[in-house]
Amino acid sequence: MLVIAESNSLYLGDMLFYLVSFIIMALLVWHFVWKPVTQMMEKRAKTVASDLDNAKQAREEATALAAKRQEELKGSQAEAAKIVDQAKKSAQTQGDQIVATAQADAQNLKAQAEKDAKQAREDALRGAKDEVANLSIEIASKLIQKELNADDQKALIDSYIEGLVKHES
Repeated sequence: MLVIAESNSLYLGDMLFYLVSFIIMALLVWHFVWKPVTQMMEKRAKTVASDLDNAKQAREEATALAAKRQEELKGSQAEAAKIVDQAKKSAQTQGDQIVATAQADAQNLKAQAEKDAKQAREDALRGAKDEVANLSIEIASKLIQKELNADDQKALIDSYIEGLVKHES
């Protein structure tokens, strides 16, 4: 039985040695390995979380900027369309003004030409009246100077008509 007790104490002493060695080893591993690894993992987790937050924020900013640019693009397209419409209206107005001015000028030229033609006709009629009056005076004076017979009267009328034809030419 003695062997059994000795063998039990041997086992118990080894077990205590193994247990103390294991605890010392666990403390050393925890202090020199586990703690730095844990700190490194926590630091890495914080970095990843920070990067994810930054990426989310950057994505939100990019989305907001894209929406803002889209709105600005729509605004600039609307403004460009408005400018084009204004240019078209302005061109139409100027075209209408040019046509109206041209029509007014044409009416003025037509009126002036009609006035000039009327004046020329009146001048021609006045001249013809003066000519007729002069010829009438000449005929009367010739009639007074001589008494006309039928042949002389016919000759006088023919010469009067020839005088009118020469003056109209």
